[in-house]
Amino acid sequence: MANQQPIDLLRQGVNAWNAWRQGNPGAGPDLNEADLSGVDLSGANLNRVNLSGTKMSGAILSKADLSWSSLVGADLSEANLRGANLSGADLSAANLTLADLSNADLSKAVLIDTNLIEADLSEANLTDADLTGAFLGQANFRGTLVTPEQLNKAKSPDDIP
Repeated sequence: MANQQPIDLLRQGVNAWNAWRQGNPGAGPDLNEADLSGVDLSGANLNRVNLSGTKMSGAILSKADLSWSSLVGADLSEANLRGANLSGADLSAANLTLADLSNADLSKAVLIDTNLIEADLSEANLTDADLTGAFLGQANFRGTLVTPEQLNKAKSPDDIP
């Protein structure tokens, strides 16, 4: 379970959070299983933060830095991640149904068994991302940097629940 102090700080706003992160560069806050649904975290520095199991459905994370963070099993359904940095992030088994990931950097991200059904990945960078077992039904890949080999590792539409 997450420590309440970083959650309270984050709820004070992105400016307060980012100032604290800048003053505490070695801190790796634990927001495991926190409920941040619908919260505006645009531009937040969430680099290397434990966000496993968090509830962020409908959250606004546009241009947030989530690089190298753990988002295993997180609920990001309908979240706005437009232009977010998710490079190296572990999104295994996360729910990104209907999420907006347009122009996001997902290079080297781990998306094993991730639900990306109807997600908008237009113009996203998926270079070296692992899509093994990912659910991609009706996702938008227009202009996305992704290889056929990566897509072949994902679940076929027949496997989608």
